Amino acid sequence: MSQSAPASPGPDRPRPGTAGFDALVAEAEAAGVDGWDFSWFEGRATEERPSWGYQRQLAGRLADPAVRAALDLQTGGGEVLAGAGPYPPAMAATESWPPNLARATRLLQPRGVVVVAGPEEPPLPFADGAFDLVTSRHPATVWWPEIARVLAPGGTYFAQHVGPETVFELSEFFLGPLGGEVRRLRHPEAERAEAEQAGLEMVDLRTERLRMEFHDIGAVVHFLRKVVWTVPGFTVQAYRDRLRELHERISAEGPFVAHSTRTLVEARRPA
Repeated sequence: MSQSAPASPGPDRPRPGTAGFDALVAEAEAAGVDGWDFSWFEGRATEERPSWGYQRQLAGRLADPAVRAALDLQTGGGEVLAGAGPYPPAMAATESWPPNLARATRLLQPRGVVVVAGPEEPPLPFADGAFDLVTSRHPATVWWPEIARVLAPGGTYFAQHVGPETVFELSEFFLGPLGGEVRRLRHPEAERAEAEQAGLEMVDLRTERLRMEFHDIGAVVHFLRKVVWTVPGFTVQAYRDRLRELHERISAEGPFVAHSTRTLVEARRPA
């Protein structure tokens, strides 16, 4: 999603301020949702970015001469990793969702990255201590014991995680109030405890809460189709009345505001 102010929609796209509900929803339903390219949202939604610049830091770590082998977990469509080269002599990435796997393979294989298809749960198809660096941006699930297992002694896990209560304003608009147990998920201190239990030392753990704006209902629909855990089981048909209500609210009051949470994680396997 764009970090800057919304741009004007292209000539073939409905103008969010004037297009009707049905046209905006139909456009969003027709858009592809594979990969983690958020350029579709330009002019439709914005999201602040964390101050630390994950991709830039990732590139620096991959370029470290001490890193001879690296692994990017749940690489999505490979967009973040593709922009962070050059890579160490051995570079692998995993992905489980077939549309993302195909996209990542097309993008990363020509750059010398071995893209591995496999489930997101353990065991990872790699030997113990195989990697000096393991990375991930927004993993759906973090399997700390597996990360610790495939890291070489002295190796580092460097990642940006989705933090607690991300986009809960949007989730609760459709689902109603979410309980305390759900709100505690992905809490950074819980992740610290899980990492340490797996034998890793937490080196850095930082969290930022960031503003998001949805400028039309099409952006909401596309986001919910793409980021499927926001409203599990979302379909336009199931939530059409609620979507129309939100469309009318945006038309009358302006953008729907939500907040994402991002956590920067650096953990090390003791040498």
